[in-house]
Amino acid sequence: MLKILGKATSINVRKVLWTCAELDIAFDREDWGAGFQSTSQASFLALNPNAQVPVIVDGDFVLWESNSICRYLCNKAGDGRLLPAEPQAQARVEQWMDWQATDLNNAWRYAFMGLVRASPAYRDPDQIQASVANWNLHIGLLDQQLATSRYVAGDRFSLADVVLGLSVNRWMLTPMERPVYPAVADYYERLSVRPGFLAFGRNGEP
Repeated sequence: MLKILGKATSINVRKVLWTCAELDIAFDREDWGAGFQSTSQASFLALNPNAQVPVIVDGDFVLWESNSICRYLCNKAGDGRLLPAEPQAQARVEQWMDWQATDLNNAWRYAFMGLVRASPAYRDPDQIQASVANWNLHIGLLDQQLATSRYVAGDRFSLADVVLGLSVNRWMLTPMERPVYPAVADYYERLSVRPGFLAFGRNGEP
């Protein structure tokens, strides 16, 4: 059975859990990360030298990086439910996944660490304000995309919606000023009919 290493409150672990829910993949999960088993242990570093969750162990195969794990699970399932086989459709899904992992994540990091995690290293009010503004700008770009399609990569739910649905949830739950983005709000409610999102996304964790 697939083993997932990582605490259930981690947004990146939740990507993998939601993907498993959508694909009906059974798994065992072990708590690793802050507050649980330390990822600096030699046994964990042997699996992921970056000391970060999630990590999966699938038989004798080990993989880290959440988006790569989600792609792997989709490709292993082989039915195209979340990641289309057709090259252009697949590229569109992966484009938005990569945007989430780079542009969007970099936009919210300072604000989230300061406002939610209360990290001593992220307390500069000017930098928090700048990060909030940049975060809202990027969610505005997502709103423009969702104004033209039901889901992020088109009219069909895909893996892009797993990673970006969790990002929208984080944006919604962070205590800060947010513009009204109607398409994003509708999208958030549309995702909320999915059991996997309610279990691992809209579950009270930012």
